[in-house]
Amino acid sequence: MLMNHLRRDLQWLKRQARKDRRITAVVLAGVAGVWGRQFLPPDLPVGSPVLMALSLTLFVGSGAAWLISAYFVARSLRARREPAEELRWIARIGRGKEWAFCSLSAYVAWHLLHFVTALLLG
Repeated sequence: MLMNHLRRDLQWLKRQARKDRRITAVVLAGVAGVWGRQFLPPDLPVGSPVLMALSLTLFVGSGAAWLISAYFVARSLRARREPAEELRWIARIGRGKEWAFCSLSAYVAWHLLHFVTALLLG
């Protein structure tokens, strides 16, 4: 009886992890796309050194979070054999999803910084 519940719970976690991996892949592709679209025309902000440092920090932070998330997603592509490996796989996907949303949040903060700066200085 207990084994059936554990097996059912593990199956549910695996389904959720597969869904989370798809969400993570979409977020990663979206963040890469918007960063690429953002820098097609050379659009360097002109302003105070503090704003430039903050802008650069958000840009680098978003890129670092993106790379960490991509690492976790890439690690989740390997086959799993044992239940303990499956649990590590599920946790890896969860961490990848968290880092992908951190990358997206840093991009949104960067974009908001430039929007507010343009409003205040323009």
